[in-house]
Amino acid sequence: MRQEGAAGGLHGFLAAGLRLVRATAFRLALLYLAMFVLSVGMILGVVYRTTAGFLEGEIGETIALEVAGLQDHYRGYGLSGLVDVVRTRSAVPNNNSIYLLTTAAGVILAGNLSGWPAAVPNASGWTHFKVADYGGVTNRPSTAQAVTFTLPGQFRLLVGRDMSEIDQLRTRMFRSLGWILGSTALLGLGGGLLMSRGAMRRIEAINRTTRQIMSGDLSDRVPRFGGGDEMDRLASNLNAMLDRIERLMTGMRQVTDSVAHDLRTPLSRLRSRIELALLHETEDAEVYRAVLQDTIVEADRLLATFTALLSIAEAESGAKRQDFVPVELAEVVELAADLYEPVADERGQRLSVEIRAKPMVRGNGQLLAQAVSNLLDNAIKYTPDGGTISLVLDGPAPGRAACIDVADSGPGIPPEMRDKVLQRFVRLDTARASPGNGLGLSLVDAVATLHGARLELGESAPGQPAPGLKVSLVFPPDGRR
Repeated sequence: MRQEGAAGGLHGFLAAGLRLVRATAFRLALLYLAMFVLSVGMILGVVYRTTAGFLEGEIGETIALEVAGLQDHYRGYGLSGLVDVVRTRSAVPNNNSIYLLTTAAGVILAGNLSGWPAAVPNASGWTHFKVADYGGVTNRPSTAQAVTFTLPGQFRLLVGRDMSEIDQLRTRMFRSLGWILGSTALLGLGGGLLMSRGAMRRIEAINRTTRQIMSGDLSDRVPRFGGGDEMDRLASNLNAMLDRIERLMTGMRQVTDSVAHDLRTPLSRLRSRIELALLHETEDAEVYRAVLQDTIVEADRLLATFTALLSIAEAESGAKRQDFVPVELAEVVELAADLYEPVADERGQRLSVEIRAKPMVRGNGQLLAQAVSNLLDNAIKYTPDGGTISLVLDGPAPGRAACIDVADSGPGIPPEMRDKVLQRFVRLDTARASPGNGLGLSLVDAVATLHGARLELGESAPGQPAPGLKVSLVFPPDGRR
């Protein structure tokens, strides 16, 4: 059992490690690590070449000056004078200079080397060779850099410097370079693992939330970590989307319940009316005509309900957004006013229309006209006979492109009910006696959302016994939807 548990734990650890390595954040961290290591390596390489190259250049210039001096001394004092100078300089203790003067046959005349080096000089006469396994001023493996040339009389002269200090510097720099690159790689790898682990933990929280939602729990939300970074903004957007989906799902359930409840009564009335007409046999055509007319009226109400539901669904889906064109709101307002002015006159109401500007907005003219018509229809329906209704179109102002106001002198809507009346099939108790299906303001709200506008409900006459209702359709400036 212990072995099985250990094997399971190892398997889980390996699976977690594999997921971590496959994470996008880890791969990005590795990419940045490779770029960083390459950058550090290039910087250290430049530093090394600058430092070592400077020292080697200084040594080369010193050797060249010394060679020029020895050549001048040979021309002035001959071979014996040159031998004395080379012997004197070679005998200086702790000297890192290297000298060797030989005949053409290789016989050593003076110097501090035991023999001519086997290394082949380049075209300029410079050569780099190993002096001894241990030696020089640092008692380390010693190399030398020297220049060789032939004097008159076929004498050969070698002048150079012990390069053990430069070799030691080069070794230390290479070792430091290795340590720095190794430390950089380890720190970068560790940082990449930590970053990937943090990102995976937050992504796993999103996955866990989506699994809960797929299982049917629409109330779960993606947790935020409070940093305000891209992941928090993603969580906020996902939560806003989930809120929208939950509202739509709740609305769908409410619509289903409301349709079943509100349509059952008219359908039952319709069936009963037809059934009674069939049971009472009569030859009077007027009786059948009256039954058919009532049936048509009831059917029209049902069709109006389904038409309103389809219009709301179409507006909420956003399908009409691709048909947006420039719309002159003045034409929309005038058309709705011309349509409902006779209706208001029949009830003894005064409908006033004021067009203060002629703004243009991008949208669907048919839906906008239907929204304004619904607002006027509601205002006329709930305003007492002899009341007043105003329709005002205003132009651009700070924070808006246009505004349509519909105000009446009716009973108004209590503040606590203003959000609820925008839902489908919701009607106030005082309005149940009047004809309607509770979808008028729902359609206006859907059209406003489609156009990125705000639907504001308030009072047209605050503080009065009949405060009235003022509905404002506020369109945002272009590009702020």
